[in-house]
Parts: sequence; C-alpha cells; structure tokens
Amino acid sequence: MIATQLWWYVARSGGLVSWVLLSASVLWGLALSTKSFRGTIRPNWMLDLHRFLGGAAVIFTAVHVGALLLDKNVKFGPSEVLVPFASTWHPAAVAWGVVGFYLLLAVELTSLARKQLSKRVWRAVHFASFPLFVVATIHGLTAGTDGSNRLVTGAAISVTTAVVGLTVRRILQARRADEPTQKPARPVRQQPQPARQQVQPVRQQPQPARQQVPPVRQQPQPARRRVEPLRQPAEAGPSIRVNLPADLPRRTRP
Repeated sequence: MIATQLWWYVARSGGLVSWVLLSASVLWGLALSTKSFRGTIRPNWMLDLHRFLGGAAVIFTAVHVGALLLDKNVKFGPSEVLVPFASTWHPAAVAWGVVGFYLLLAVELTSLARKQLSKRVWRAVHFASFPLFVVATIHGLTAGTDGSNRLVTGAAISVTTAVVGLTVRRILQARRADEPTQKPARPVRQQPQPARQQVQPVRQQPQPARQQVPPVRQQPQPARRRVEPLRQPAEAGPSIRVNLPADLPRRTRP
C-alpha cells in the first residue's frame, strides 16, 4: 500500500516544501525592499538568497507536478495540471494551483532575463509575486489533505500576516518617497568673508632736490668795430707838375 501511495506522498511533500520556499522568498524580498535589516545583513547577500529561494521553489513545484502525473490514484494528465478547471478532482482548488504555476514561471523567467528587460516591465511582472503567494496559499489549504492540519493552518496564517505587514510598510515608504518634501528653507549662513587688508598708500620717496644750475653767464662779446666804408679817393683832376728848386730844404715832421 505504501508503494502505491509513494507518488502521492511525494506530491504532498513537494507541494508543502514549494509553498514554504515561495513564502520565504516573498518575505525575504519584502525585507530587502523595506530595508528591514539595514546595517546587519549585506544587501547583496540578501538578494542572492532571495533568488535562490525562488529558484528552489520552482524546482519543488516541478517535483510536485511530476509526482501528480505519476500517481495512479488521482490520475492527473497533462491537461489537468496545465489547464484550469480541467480536473474532475477538486477543479476549483486545482485551478488555483495551475494559475500559481504560471505566475511562478513568469516571475522566475523575467528575473533570469532582467538584464534584457526594461526596469518597468520587470517591476510589473515581479509584482505578480503577491498574487502568486495568495493563490498558492489558497491552493495548499483547499486542494490537499493537509489543509485541516493545525500546524499547516497556523503557519499559513502567520506567514500571511507577516507578508501583509511588510507590504503595508512598503506601500507607505513608496508614498513618502513620492510626496514632495516641503521643508522650511533654512537660512543660508553666509560664510564670514575675510577682512580686507587695508592697502596702505605707497609713500612716494622724496625726490632729491634738483640742483639749481646757475645760469651760464654769457661773456660780453667784444664790441663790433664799426667798419667805415672805404672812401674812394676823389678823382684827381688833371695833374699839375711843379718844378721846385733843388736847393729848397725839405720840411720834416716834428
């Protein structure tokens, strides 16, 4: 009997582990976005753990679906695990699981291709993590036989409360970031300007007294002699020749 129900137990355990990993990934992502562990845990390490938990949730979801296909008691086929409301066994509960499976694939595939996508597209798809958590929780409580287990029910209520609380905190932080901060402008303190150094006027050096050069006395020029015009001798008249005696004495000047 245990051998015939082996795949059923594998499907149940795979579904529970997948829900736990998914819940941990959502909580860790909210703690990262709200900066709940600021200064205690490095953000890069938190982001790596968030991605690891999401990837592990995909793996155990595949184990859950594969075990359902191999189980001979419930008899699930590809259409029952891929098409909502195609199953004859709890169709509404199984439909929640099918929708959650597609949301999980969308979130994880866009996270892997984040570098090739725009930030707006990635954020829009990544917000599907919240409805993914909701439909996965409803699927786990309504589809399986563990919904009546008090431990499972208590864990679901506790995790849901934590997710709601962190989500509300994230929304409030986003609103505060969008609101324009109107703070009274603080008076700008003017930096004291350095005292201007008084520039002392440059004292002009007294110029040496100019030596008075005595005027050069002009030497009296000798009086110019008046040059009298030469008198032209009067034209002599006709010469008269006087014959004096030879024995006449000559008169000498005293």
